[in-house]
Order: sequence, then structure tokens, then C-alpha cells
Amino acid sequence: MRRSPTDDIDGQILAELRQNARISLARLGERVLLSRNAVRQRIERLERDGFIRGYTIREAVDGDRPRVSAVMLVYRQDRMRGSEVIAGLRAIPEVVICDVVSGELDLVVRVEATDAGRIQQIWEQVSAFPGVRDITTALSLSTVIDRAST
Repeated sequence: MRRSPTDDIDGQILAELRQNARISLARLGERVLLSRNAVRQRIERLERDGFIRGYTIREAVDGDRPRVSAVMLVYRQDRMRGSEVIAGLRAIPEVVICDVVSGELDLVVRVEATDAGRIQQIWEQVSAFPGVRDITTALSLSTVIDRAST
């Protein structure tokens, strides 16, 4: 069950931060009708309670270097003792998401790299991890919905 923020103002703060995580506390306070200090305290509580788990940037892509995305479906030899595979994936900076999933499949891994050659290198690296039984890789042809970048 997913927890929700404690009140509507917390929900408004989270919505504003999703739109612009760099908004000033003063401007955010104006939008949610609270003082800058009250907004700061609420954000600190939302961080402490796990509603805000971190901050990140999404770099602009250089026009000469488009990014290539792929999804790797990773099957481990032993799902219960396959933590070394996850540790190996954590060490690859192009791995942007890794989900443990139910069913026959073990891991769904999203990779974003500068070119298809780098995706292949990552595939070779992951397939050599002890505990990896098989990998199915799908290169993304185009992205039609990307809510993470809005």
C-alpha cells in the first residue's frame, strides 16, 4: 500500500516540486500559501518520511550525440541469492532503473547510453556476471511517453 502525504498542502508541494524542483522556497510558499520557513520544514519532513527520496538532474542531450535506450530482461540462476547481479548493475552508471519483478523474469533493467555500441558493451558485461542465466535486450526505437522528464 502506498502512503500518501499527510495533507493537501504536502500534495501541492510535491506537485510543484515535480514541475520544477529548483523552485525557490519563497516562490513555493507563495504558491501553497505558506511562509518560506513553513515550506522548508514541510520539505524536510517529506524527505525524512521518504516521500522525497532524492534529487536529480536530467541532462540536455547534445544534438550530435543522441541517447540510446534499451530494456534488458535479466534472468538469474538463483533469484534468492542473486544479489551479486544487482550489485554489479549498481556499478554501471548507464543503468538508470532496475526493478525486481515477479513471474519467470527476475530483473527489468533500463539502460541509457550514448550509442548502441555502449549498450552492447553493457550487455556483454552483464551477461558475464556470475549468476546471470540469460538476458533479452530490446532497443528503444522512440519514446512516446516520458513522464519522468516533465
